[in-house]
Amino acid sequence: MKTKFRLPVRDAILKRNTYETPAEGRFGKVRLDFNENTTGCGPAVMKALRKLSPKQLAMYPEYAKPVSRIASYFGVATGELLLTNGGDDALRVFFDAFVEPGSHILICEPTFPMYRYYTEIAGGRIETLRYDANMEFPLQEFIAALRKKPRVIFIANPNNPTGTLLQRGVIKKILMAASETVVVIDEAYAEFSGVTVLPWIRKYPQLFVTRTFSKAAGLAGLRLGAVMAGRESLALLRRAMPPFPVNIAALAAAEAAVSEGGAVQSYVKQTRKIRDWFAGELERIGVKVFPSAGNFLLANFGRSGPALFRTLAGQGILLRDRSADIGPGFVRITIGTNAEMKKLLEAIKKKLGAKSGSKGE
Repeated sequence: MKTKFRLPVRDAILKRNTYETPAEGRFGKVRLDFNENTTGCGPAVMKALRKLSPKQLAMYPEYAKPVSRIASYFGVATGELLLTNGGDDALRVFFDAFVEPGSHILICEPTFPMYRYYTEIAGGRIETLRYDANMEFPLQEFIAALRKKPRVIFIANPNNPTGTLLQRGVIKKILMAASETVVVIDEAYAEFSGVTVLPWIRKYPQLFVTRTFSKAAGLAGLRLGAVMAGRESLALLRRAMPPFPVNIAALAAAEAAVSEGGAVQSYVKQTRKIRDWFAGELERIGVKVFPSAGNFLLANFGRSGPALFRTLAGQGILLRDRSADIGPGFVRITIGTNAEMKKLLEAIKKKLGAKSGSKGE
């Protein structure tokens, strides 16, 4: 008689959808789909990685020195910094520490899908507001929703994929209304916006700021994120962390990146310049573009957009089609190098039948 086996999987796992990760085979293509730094990391990072010895790789990581240097870079104390295995893991720990099955979080969509992803895994409930047609944040509705005392709120600032930037005065109003809620300000793209609430972590015990080294620093392949908050608040998150959350290569690379500094600053400056030029070029040919404070743009190509995006993909130019969750023809475009954006613009103009008149930057 054949024995039947049944795995006791949680209902929350069975009911949730999987996150759409980047497709395989992207290397060598024009990767404008996942907001990576397409220039690559700085030379100091490569030098630091080459210096790692076989004996170092055989040891568990030691954190004191790199944490001290990274904390100094962010302008916080070592006790106010928690390093994580990528920006995604910096978000996961909030669910381990604060979200119980049946409790709820508050978000405004469209936004980074990992907030929903982790809520579903945790068996939590999601209250969702929406950015309006102009991708403006619904501040009054959001503050009103805080009266229900969600366990956690997540605000990406700038927001991904809309590019919307909340100024610090707006975030202060949210903090004042969230006296019993964990407020996570996800500053994955703060280097591009120049706006941060990081100095406020000692003033507001409910405030947590997350950062990543995947974007401006160009370390997406090494997976390093950070959470910063007041010492006592962050101590609660540390209770939910494993003893060795970050690998030695990521530590060495991040330490080199923050010590070098110039490569990141140069990339940010150039990306902002190309972003503004490219937005103007799209508007010139009649494409709706939304203001963005990140290293990407949200654009609306209308109902013909999905066919265009497929054509571009066939040419090795990858964009992030957002037709399914925002509307037909919406797309998020990572700002790549000048050459990459010129190639994309020419391909778009050719497909749309527009005249190619600009040579770009």
